[in-house]
Amino acid sequence: MNDFILETEGMTKEFRGFAAVSGVNLKVRRGSIHALIGPNGAGKTTCFNLLTKFLPVTRGRITYDGRDITAMKPAEVARLGLVRSFQISAVFPHLSVMENVRVALQRQRGNSFDFWRPASLLKQYDSRAMELLEDVGLTEYAQLSAGQLPYGRKRALEMATTLAMEPQMMLLDEPTAGMTAEDVDRIVALVKRVSVGRTVLLVEHNLKVVEGLCDRITVLARGQVLAEGDYAEVSRNPEVIAAYLGEDPQSVGAPESVHV
Repeated sequence: MNDFILETEGMTKEFRGFAAVSGVNLKVRRGSIHALIGPNGAGKTTCFNLLTKFLPVTRGRITYDGRDITAMKPAEVARLGLVRSFQISAVFPHLSVMENVRVALQRQRGNSFDFWRPASLLKQYDSRAMELLEDVGLTEYAQLSAGQLPYGRKRALEMATTLAMEPQMMLLDEPTAGMTAEDVDRIVALVKRVSVGRTVLLVEHNLKVVEGLCDRITVLARGQVLAEGDYAEVSRNPEVIAAYLGEDPQSVGAPESVHV
């Protein structure tokens, strides 16, 4: 079995001649938590969209779990176990927390979501839905309308619906964006818990989260890989510091950690 579950070779995305992502070579080790970071406009979300096939690549190759997925569609890679979350909260606000998870679990029936069948037939999913809600700390909110959840709890619900897809690898797009310090701590603990037995690739702006959570970090700038390593390595890299602080690399003196 390949040590790397996800690999890209020369991954490039151009929009009318502008290269949003250019020649990205990425290797994500199986079972790791890997961060994709960089200043605004670095190409992080575009990379996520390319990896999960919401955008087609202009050039390059993407391999997941030993299979070439370059030309696949989003639903096809999701069925292979490569599942993502999005920056914007995406729940069914008028369904209960339990019902949101149950809809995700209905994927097990194939292409049918059973919206026209008696509700009693969906009870078979309740036990697993409650297990997932327990995993993300939402059991006490099971019957609450999802639209009533605080923002941090909605992100936890999204984690539960993502887990319902039984992913082998999870791509989390800014999981702590817009959260209070308390919510950030809760989500970090949650990511650590659900990453057991899985691989996680995340985009994250909060470098304290990255420092405490990730095994390896890839830094993007202007659509290209600028640096890669553990937190200690990348946070002291003069080019990384320059990218975040907008300074000339030659003017960055003794290496200092990036703090943003």
